[in-house]
Amino acid sequence: MGASTDKTAVQQEISFAAAQAQGKVSTEDALAIFDALEPADTDFMLGAWKGEGFETDHPMDGMLERCHWHGKRFETTEHVHPLVFRKRNGELSSVKPLLAMPGLGLLDKLPILKSEAAGTAFQALIPLLSGNKSAARLRMTTYRGKPTATMVYDNLPINDVFHKVDEDTVLGIMDLKGMKQPFFFVLRREK
Repeated sequence: MGASTDKTAVQQEISFAAAQAQGKVSTEDALAIFDALEPADTDFMLGAWKGEGFETDHPMDGMLERCHWHGKRFETTEHVHPLVFRKRNGELSSVKPLLAMPGLGLLDKLPILKSEAAGTAFQALIPLLSGNKSAARLRMTTYRGKPTATMVYDNLPINDVFHKVDEDTVLGIMDLKGMKQPFFFVLRREK
């Protein structure tokens, strides 16, 4: 073997469980984990899901949790509620993405958007941002070379793509046009 070693041959593959235990992984490791998982199909995604972060040092890491993000609800392939939050009184509410996500492009420039104060302010605004109408659809698309279930927002240039960790857990990637690195999250099926 020569003096130069192929980095990919030496790099240890990290599992989803190891990444969760570690608390944070690089974007490259998160993509490797995602690529190693089985793609989900649209029928698999139907139902209610509880969300949580999967940290990769992305500017959005922790932002949704500070705003009391609960998860997503896939009623049918045509009717999806992509942003379900828990209100102060404990009730769940579907939030209109166009109203809730206008500052995504500013996260690098305005870190205040990730603060506890911003999360508290968002909580107060949930009643004004809520709606009963679905705001996304489920489709099969090809992402990173594999056909997989994809949540397509109705009015935003965002696709969330899903790969199965197990029968009740998926690793998701939010693919936002113009975003430098993908944002990762986990959904766990509610029973």
